[in-house]
Amino acid sequence: MLLRPLDLDGVLAFVRVVDLGSFTRAAEALDTSQAAISLRLKRLEDRLGERLLDRTPRHVTTTRKGESFLPAARRLLEAHEDALSEIAGDVPARLCLGISDHVAGPNLPALLRRLGLDKAGLITEVRIAPSRDLASAFESPGEGGYDAVLLRTEEKPERGGTILAQERLGWFAAPDFPAPPLGEPLRLAGLSGPCNVRAAAARTLDAAGLPWTEVFVGGGVLAVGAAVTAGLAIAALAPSTAPPGAVEIGARLCLPELPLTWIVLRSRRLTGRPAEALRTLAAAYRGPGGR
Repeated sequence: MLLRPLDLDGVLAFVRVVDLGSFTRAAEALDTSQAAISLRLKRLEDRLGERLLDRTPRHVTTTRKGESFLPAARRLLEAHEDALSEIAGDVPARLCLGISDHVAGPNLPALLRRLGLDKAGLITEVRIAPSRDLASAFESPGEGGYDAVLLRTEEKPERGGTILAQERLGWFAAPDFPAPPLGEPLRLAGLSGPCNVRAAAARTLDAAGLPWTEVFVGGGVLAVGAAVTAGLAIAALAPSTAPPGAVEIGARLCLPELPLTWIVLRSRRLTGRPAEALRTLAAAYRGPGGR
């Protein structure tokens, strides 16, 4: 039996490292340094007398004891948040977040839940919209605007935002998707309305002189992903938003390379719980090419 209570900062560091899969991302989410996260984890492990994480230069995984401790660690943090909310009695803060459909991906709700952004003390309002609409709306003053937006763009921004990741679009389809017979157009699925990714796919195929036709136009990436999984068509997607089971078949079908894109965060000056939540979410989307 432990005679002294656990350090909540250490518990939070442990949970964030597990959820984000990285000491660096956890440090970003908690607005501290990687060295500080390592120190908190060491103190927690020393306090428990158990190693909770296995660390290599590329991967962080929970040990058997760490996996066992994780649910209790989450409950402890939730109880702490509930206690603070009861004492404060404040109206929950609100974070209005706009996310491009080609950034959100199919796992956004599960991501918000895993990161604890659904807890008391914060209402997270998420609106999914095309990147160009989000960029325009973010610039608009007044009520109903966004606190932050996550965009996907083909033009690497030099200012006016934080680059979270760099990703090349790919041609995704079901594993058994057949090559079109000679002379027949490539069957495509894409988003309805103005869509930068859809436009990039069309522009790339036209430049290569390859015939194509749209056989499915969906209202969101989830719908496009369903068409891909069903074997109906091929779609230009970022690897992070491709549906489970889909494969990149550009090389097999000798299709031209699609452009690089960047995931960019633009935000207003936030404080308190909204700022903490946004740092955590941004860290989850952080990937290669971010800066």
